[in-house]
Amino acid sequence: MAKLKITLKRSLVGCNKNQKATIQALGLSKIGQTVEKEDNAQTNGMIQIVNHLVTVEEA
Repeated sequence: MAKLKITLKRSLVGCNKNQKATIQALGLSKIGQTVEKEDNAQTNGMIQIVNHLVTVEEA
């Protein structure tokens, strides 16, 4: 299965609780931090909620 590299690019200041919880569930906490996740429907839904805060590329 394909993997995605997700990097937090923007601050969470001013974001709502939903977006902060989604970033935490993805395993991100600091700007510039990168995690690798499986490319599945659950991950894609989470990325869609916070797409303005992260960058995504295929690994």
